Amino acid sequence: MTNAEIVSKLWNLCHVLRDDGITYHQYVTELTYILFLKMAKETGTEKKIPENYRWDSLRNKEGMELKKFYEELLTELGENGTGRVQEIYQGARSNIEEPANLKKIITNIDDLDWYSAKEEGLGNLYEGLLEKNANEKKSGAGQYFTPRALIDVMTELVAPQPGERCNDPACGTFGFMIAADRYIKGHTNDWMDLTEEEAEFEQKEAFTGAELVHETHRLALMNAMLHDIEGKIYLCDTLSNQGKVMKGFDVVLTNPPFGTKKGGERANRDDFTYQTSNKQLNFLQHVYRSLKADGKARAAVVLPDNVLFADGEGERIRADLMEKCNLHTVLRLPTGIFYAQGVKTNVLFFTRGAGGKQNTEEVWFYDLRTNMPSFGKTNPLKYSHFKDFITAYMAEDRHAVQDERWTVFTREELGGTLDKGLIRDGSVLDYENLPDPVESGEECIAQLEEAIDLMLGVVKELKALERRKV
Repeated sequence: MTNAEIVSKLWNLCHVLRDDGITYHQYVTELTYILFLKMAKETGTEKKIPENYRWDSLRNKEGMELKKFYEELLTELGENGTGRVQEIYQGARSNIEEPANLKKIITNIDDLDWYSAKEEGLGNLYEGLLEKNANEKKSGAGQYFTPRALIDVMTELVAPQPGERCNDPACGTFGFMIAADRYIKGHTNDWMDLTEEEAEFEQKEAFTGAELVHETHRLALMNAMLHDIEGKIYLCDTLSNQGKVMKGFDVVLTNPPFGTKKGGERANRDDFTYQTSNKQLNFLQHVYRSLKADGKARAAVVLPDNVLFADGEGERIRADLMEKCNLHTVLRLPTGIFYAQGVKTNVLFFTRGAGGKQNTEEVWFYDLRTNMPSFGKTNPLKYSHFKDFITAYMAEDRHAVQDERWTVFTREELGGTLDKGLIRDGSVLDYENLPDPVESGEECIAQLEEAIDLMLGVVKELKALERRKV
C-alpha cells in the first residue's frame, strides 16, 4: 500500500466524526494526537512517552473507559510530558464525544500497512495528510499550506547550504523548512558527507520557525518531528516583540498571512522603523531585518500585489528594502493557486547587503500570470510550470535570455513602485490581429454616439407616456 492510499484511508475516517460535529481541521488535529502515539511505537521512540500512556494502553480500551482514558492521556502528556511531546499535547482537548467513533479511528489506524508507510517515510505520509486537508476547501486550511511545487522552486533557487541557519517566521505546518532540510540532505548524501557535529547542527539548530495559531503550531511540531528536525518552533506572533529573537539568519523562506491587523492596529514591534497595520508589509520588514548583513544571507517571500505599489509607509519600506538588500528578482505568480481565487501574489527574492546603501541597482521580473491556465483543485500548479522561470533565474547572463515574460527595470525606471513586469492583458491571446487603435477608437466613439441617441429617444418616449397618463 502506498502512502497516497494510506492518506486516502486516513482522510476517509473523517466521515466517522461527522455526527460529532467535528470540522476537517479539528479532525487532522485529533488524528495528530492519535497518530503520534502509533508512530512513536512504529519508530521505536516510545521512551519519550510515559509507559502508561503509550499506544498499546490506548488500543486495548473500550467504551467509556476508552473515552476517559484518552482525555486523561491528553491532559497528562500536555501538562507533565517532556520536550516535544509536551509541546505537541500542550492545551490538547478532544472533540470526540462518541466512544465508538474514537475506537473506530484507533482500530483503523492500527490496521494500516505501517511497514509500507515506514518504507516511504512517515514524514511524507503526514505531509500528504496536511496537503489533503489544505486542498479540501471546506477545511479552510489552505492559508496554512503553500503549494508543494512553489515551495520546492523557492527552496531550490535560494539553495540553503549545510551550516546555514534557516527560518520561516510564519511557518504554518513547517513545509518550507522541511523542504530546506530535504534540499540539503539531497545535496549531502543524506548528511553522509557531513561530520557528526555538522549533522547534529542540521538536526537540532538549522531549521526554525514561528506560528501564531496554536492548532497549526501543533501540526508543525508533529511534521518536524516526523522529519527528524528538532529546531525551535515558537508559538508566538512574529509581529509582536516576541519576534525580535528571530534574527541573524542565512536563509528565510516564507509565505506570511495577508491582511491587516484587527481594528487597523499597527504591529506591536517596537523595533520596526516604519509603522503600518498592513501585515505583509510588516512581515517584509521583519524578514529583511532578520537576515545577516554579510552579502550572502538571502530570502524568498510570497507577498500580495499591494506590497508592490502601496504608497506612504509601503513606498518607504520598499525603498528601505532596496537600500539594505539586492532585490534582484520578482516572480509574478498566477492567480488561484492559494487563498481566494482573485488574490494576486508574487515571490520576492533578495540578498541582504554587507553594508552601505543602494544595494539594488536593477530588478528582474518574470510574468507567470499572463496567459496562464486557470489553476485549482482540478488543475494544480506543477513544478514543470516554473521551468522557463528557473532557466531565466539561473542564467549566467540574464540579459541574454530570450523570453517575453522576462524583463528588467533599473532602480530609476521603477520610480518607487514594483508593480511592473506584466506582459499584455491575458484576455487577448492573439496580439498580431489586434485592430488599429486609432480606427477602433473612432469606431467605438461612433457606436457610443449611436447608443446615446438611442437612450435619449427612449427617455423622450417615457416622458411623453407619463404626460399622457396625467
